[in-house]
Amino acid sequence: MERLESLLEWGGLKKDITCLIVSAAALILSLLGVSPGGVDPAWIAIIMCGVPILLEAFIGLVTRFDIKADVLVSLALIASVIIGEIFAAGEVAFIMQLGALLEDLTVARARNGIEKLVKLTPRTARVLFTDGEITVPAEKVMAGDVIRVFPGETVPVDGVILSGTTSVNQAVMTGEPIPVDKKPGDSVMSGTVNQLGSFDMKAEKAGEDSSIQRMIRLVQSADADKAKIVGIADRWATWVVVVALCAAAVTWAVTGEIIRAVTILVVFCPCALVLATPTAIMAAIGNGTKHGFLVKEGDALERLAAVSAVVFDKTGTLTYGKPKVVAAESVTPEYTDEEVFAFAAAVEMRSEHPLGKAVSESYLTYSKGSSMKSEDFRMIPGQGVSANVDGKAVLAGNLEMMKKNGIDVPEEAGSRILGFLDRGCTAIYVGISGRIAGFLALSDTLRDDAPGAISEINDCGTVPVLMTGDGEKAAAYMAGRLGIERVYAGCLPEDKLNRIDEYQGTGNQVCMVGDGINDAPALKKAFVGIAMGGVGSDIAVEAADIALINDRICELPHLIRLAKRMMITIKCNLTFSMTLNFVAIILAMTGVLNPVIGALVHNAGSVLVIINSALLLRWKKRK
Repeated sequence: MERLESLLEWGGLKKDITCLIVSAAALILSLLGVSPGGVDPAWIAIIMCGVPILLEAFIGLVTRFDIKADVLVSLALIASVIIGEIFAAGEVAFIMQLGALLEDLTVARARNGIEKLVKLTPRTARVLFTDGEITVPAEKVMAGDVIRVFPGETVPVDGVILSGTTSVNQAVMTGEPIPVDKKPGDSVMSGTVNQLGSFDMKAEKAGEDSSIQRMIRLVQSADADKAKIVGIADRWATWVVVVALCAAAVTWAVTGEIIRAVTILVVFCPCALVLATPTAIMAAIGNGTKHGFLVKEGDALERLAAVSAVVFDKTGTLTYGKPKVVAAESVTPEYTDEEVFAFAAAVEMRSEHPLGKAVSESYLTYSKGSSMKSEDFRMIPGQGVSANVDGKAVLAGNLEMMKKNGIDVPEEAGSRILGFLDRGCTAIYVGISGRIAGFLALSDTLRDDAPGAISEINDCGTVPVLMTGDGEKAAAYMAGRLGIERVYAGCLPEDKLNRIDEYQGTGNQVCMVGDGINDAPALKKAFVGIAMGGVGSDIAVEAADIALINDRICELPHLIRLAKRMMITIKCNLTFSMTLNFVAIILAMTGVLNPVIGALVHNAGSVLVIINSALLLRWKKRK
């Protein structure tokens, strides 16, 4: 269906472009005085470009009493044809259709990605009974049912683990980069992914009350009240129509010359006014494309210029979104830091745990592909892994694993580890031959260009805000490194949406920058949503107004400045076009301009507006 809709849209676009090309050729022939069979070629432009304007104006006026710019254009067309100024009528129709085409090119369909989000919803659940288990549709699960979840499966409902230990990827809901180990008594959310062992759970919230279903409803509703900016020409159309009609009527009454009245209608046609906004937006979109931005909503840049705060998700947006070893430290003179890292990596090489894979990948990068060999590998769910490496029994896991194997962690080592935990890191303890040898600290890493981007955003007069699902210590540490003062930690999708709604309720506007599925509701709710197009989920990209294709967050300040520059250009275009219209109407009232010259004058104004807008294509703030 999406493919069919896109083909239909492209077919309509090609039709509009063909009409404009044929009309332009007809107007050139008319201007040169070529009249095959005695018929003015400008009639082609009137029929192909003018008739649609007449129909739209008539339908809007009759059915909704909706007075837009096309009402005045229709009056000018009809009046010009009545007095025989065919070229003027065709030229006006052509310019207006050109403006309409530019608007169509800049206004994209909103894509909310709901269908993709729905696909994340588990279809079935394995419900346990006294005489066995039965697979039922997920929506049929009732609160209190006992469900079994195998490795690799999506948790079907919200609930509490009754038996079994595992590691759950909660990124879909919280955005946390590191999977969370779960044991009996811990809660799990629907839509999250079980990565290791199987477990049995008791359903607490099922069906429409589950976490994933609530998020779907948030995404569906968040866009309902987002303001859509109305075209300037249409916003002022009522007054323009009234002024033009009054001026034409008074001129006709005073001078008795209908040609002057028609000239007023022609020169007052808001062609430059209609072109003022879409041409600037198109040029700014072209500029943004060069810097890696895909602008999906035509008025997104217009909205971006008005934001007072930029809210950032952390994981995958300001960070790379993958855990890495950021420190490997020995706590005994017997082993160096490098040796602790090597022994831990050798044990983790065969681990299926996400943290184990992160350790082995980090070490292979560090050692350029070389590693020690391990034997007798064992995985202890909920604790860690063990193996024999170079004749030594090596353990790598959590503090509980160390205690169960009789390995004490000295107070001095514990304080060093605590320092990393306060920064939001995850620690892996390493024991060798029955004694603590050291530890590894894993953390998501900050993007290289993120601090500079935050500094420039502050310089733009916009407040950066960090809103993340991570804990307070991890969020505060990362915010301190970035220079962000306003921080909200522990935010679920609904929390992000509510905080943005609360802030925008005070009259301020927010730009949300995120990458994950959990960011989709906030991206929709925010005045402007920007998704990381490279690492971001398809659903986040679909929910956003703008996608940053290359994930270079350092380009964001340029886009904010570009949006503000675009608004300055639009205001200059509007001021010029209105001034030109009023000067032209005075000249038309005094008889200096006739319909044809009047049409050329306001056509020249349209050309100047386009040239001024085109300067945005290569605009960049000078350093």
